[in-house]
Amino acid sequence: MNAVLSIDRNAPQPLELNPHPQQKYWFDPVPPRTSVQAERRHRQERLAGAFRLFARFGFAQGLAGHITARDPELSDHFWVNPLGIHFSRIKVSDLLLVNSKGETVIGDRPLNKAAFAIHAAIHEHNPKIVAAAHTHSTYGKAWSTLGRKLDTITQDSCVFHGDVALFDDFTGMVVDTSEGERIARALGDRKGAILKNHGILTAGPTVEAAAWWYIALDNACHTQLLAEAAGKPQPIDEDTARHTHSQIGGPEGAIHSFDSLYQGLVEAEPELLL
Repeated sequence: MNAVLSIDRNAPQPLELNPHPQQKYWFDPVPPRTSVQAERRHRQERLAGAFRLFARFGFAQGLAGHITARDPELSDHFWVNPLGIHFSRIKVSDLLLVNSKGETVIGDRPLNKAAFAIHAAIHEHNPKIVAAAHTHSTYGKAWSTLGRKLDTITQDSCVFHGDVALFDDFTGMVVDTSEGERIARALGDRKGAILKNHGILTAGPTVEAAAWWYIALDNACHTQLLAEAAGKPQPIDEDTARHTHSQIGGPEGAIHSFDSLYQGLVEAEPELLL
C-alpha cells in the first residue's frame, strides 16, 4: 500500500519576522514616467477611471459634468469626456482631445460646450493645473445654494481650509468663455471652488488629486449640511486648522487615496483601459 502523508493545513504556522524591522509610515516615491507617451497614457487611464468612480459615488447627472486632463505634450490641449456617454461606461478610447479653440482634434463625438468654456480657461489661467473636475453632485449643489464657503469643522475638511474659493456670479449655464475666465480667476491657486447655485469644482496637479479632492469636497458639503441640520457645529480654531491643512492638504495623500479606489475599479472593470 502507498503511504499517504497527511498535512494539517489548519495547524498554526510559525511567524516569519522581518530580520531588519523598520518604521515605515508612508509610501515609496513613485518612479517618474519615462516618456511623454507613458505620461499621456497614465493620465488617460486615470481620467477614464475617475469618471467611473464618480458614477459609483452618484455624481453622474444627465449630460452634466466633466473632468479634464491637460495633455503632457500639447499643453494647450486637454482630454475630456464626450457628451452623452454615461460616466460608468467611459473608456480610454472614448476620450476627446480638445484644443484651445474648442476644436476636437481626436475623437468624433460631441463636446459639452460648458466643459470647454470652464476648463479651457482654468487650464490657460494656471499652467500648474493638470486636471479639473466639475459635476452636479447632490451635496455640492445643495451647499452651493447657500452662497457661502464651508466652515472647517472636521479633520477631513481641514484639507480645504483657506483653499476653496466662492464664485457667486451665477448667470445661467456656462457657455461663454468670459464666464469660464471669471471662474478661473476666482479659483486662482486654490484646490476648489463653490459655484453659487451651480455646484462645486476642484483642480489639481494630477488627475488623481483633482478627482479625489472632488470626492472629498462633496463629502465635506454633505458633512456640514448634516451637522447644521442637527445643531450648531463647533469650528476648529484657526491655528489648528492651518496646521492640519499643512499636514493633509497636499496632493500626495490625494493621489494615494484615489489609487486605493482605482486599483479595485480596474480589477472589476478592466474594459475601461480599452
